[in-house]
Amino acid sequence: MTTYDENLRRAETYLARFAKDGVKNRINGESVPAISGETFETISPVDLKPLASVAKSGAEDIDKAATAAKEAFVEWRAMGGPERKKLMHRIADAIVDRAEEIALIECMDTGQAFRFMSKAALRGAENFRFFGDLAPGARDGKTLYAANQINITSRKPIGPVGIITPWNTPFMLSTWKIAPALASGCTIVHKPAEFSPLSASLLVEIAEEAGLPKGVWNTVHGFGEDAGRALTEHPAIKAIGFVGEGKTGSMIMAQGAPTLKRVHFELGGKNPVIVFADSDLERAVDAAVFMIYSLNGERCTSSSRLLVEASIYEEFTEKVAARAANIKIGHPLDPETVIGPLIHPEHEKKVLSYFDVAREEGVTIATGGTKADGPGGGCYVKPTLFTNAKNSMRVAQEEIFGPVLTAIPFADEAEALAMANDIEYGLTAYLWTSDLTRSMRFSEQLEAGMIWINSENTRHLPAPFGGVKNSGIGRDGGDWSFDFYMETVNRAFATTAHKIPKLGG
Repeated sequence: MTTYDENLRRAETYLARFAKDGVKNRINGESVPAISGETFETISPVDLKPLASVAKSGAEDIDKAATAAKEAFVEWRAMGGPERKKLMHRIADAIVDRAEEIALIECMDTGQAFRFMSKAALRGAENFRFFGDLAPGARDGKTLYAANQINITSRKPIGPVGIITPWNTPFMLSTWKIAPALASGCTIVHKPAEFSPLSASLLVEIAEEAGLPKGVWNTVHGFGEDAGRALTEHPAIKAIGFVGEGKTGSMIMAQGAPTLKRVHFELGGKNPVIVFADSDLERAVDAAVFMIYSLNGERCTSSSRLLVEASIYEEFTEKVAARAANIKIGHPLDPETVIGPLIHPEHEKKVLSYFDVAREEGVTIATGGTKADGPGGGCYVKPTLFTNAKNSMRVAQEEIFGPVLTAIPFADEAEALAMANDIEYGLTAYLWTSDLTRSMRFSEQLEAGMIWINSENTRHLPAPFGGVKNSGIGRDGGDWSFDFYMETVNRAFATTAHKIPKLGG
């Protein structure tokens, strides 16, 4: 394992190119500034110092990128699935070759700890391999027999699509959206989050160096109200895949409505981890702590509500509090760090505001509840546990998106289910019990798109990923991804000279 000093030295080397050249758009195979010439600064959450100037794009830049994607679509959709598979594997190989560079840049751009980011690039490569392997069969359909008729279905790519990705683990989440789009035969206009734009430039660069034709993948930087809105409104863009928060998703849906855009949303969550007294409590503690305090708590699938059976509530929350208080806060490039700085001062301010909310609502702050001192003086927040809360409180209902866990006791199964479902979100849920019958019964009634039983979030790429209620629309993963990026076409062949109604004869 590399040391902190080695990571810091290498990160400075990798970041030097961005400090010198800035972050430009990538349109039709060329790195170009915004047409307006405008830029904005991206800062590191470690010390709040600028990392690079970034193209501040607008409608003209999006139009140029969408036009390039539309023109490239003709040849890209015609490429055979086996050829796309080979190309996507080359992209995956190139990601692996530059995994260290990607990880170190993301650490400094997002504040995420190296112990997690070191794996993010490898997961991104696996996304390309997995969906590349599916590319040869992406257009396949079914044969459906009827009286005097055979129906044959097939799929074809929908066209140029817009991908809008978030600032938390941006590299991996970008690959999660872009890889299936490319495998299906779609072309891309990618608008990365303005808080963490650096790795998006690396990703499109890697893809084109691996042989991706120009114009197939275009990356345009900027703010949601300018570049983002222009993308969601552009008539050449047939669909929008978005990962982010619900308010933005609602705006995207409205902006895309006049052009009847298809949308796929992976939105927020206030996910419950439900622990019954018959659970393996040590494993449940491990899972609850990991799913809220890893990745700085800045993850949509974090287990941010802890519902614990009353008979073990005090014991369980004491263990969680002790673990949280012992978590190492530090520089993201330190291999020992678990929690680094939050993404940006604006987000840090939001997370810190909930400590005042908690005090006003009368919950107990069992540990944390304050800003933390960290190297560089950036956006560090202590891992926090709220106890003795009620499910109706803001700290239990609103997505904080930081290392903050709210613990609530429940009396019985009925109350646990009612509390778990009494929320506007429905992304994930985590259930801990040794009673198999209860796990079947209880999980069937949970209002969540994904449920892990006696487990933390362990992704299986062929399985569907997505939420219900205000947590999203649609599913990623396996063949479900192609349902979004492709149109299904049915062709009906008459097998007999059946009688056709005669009119006017």
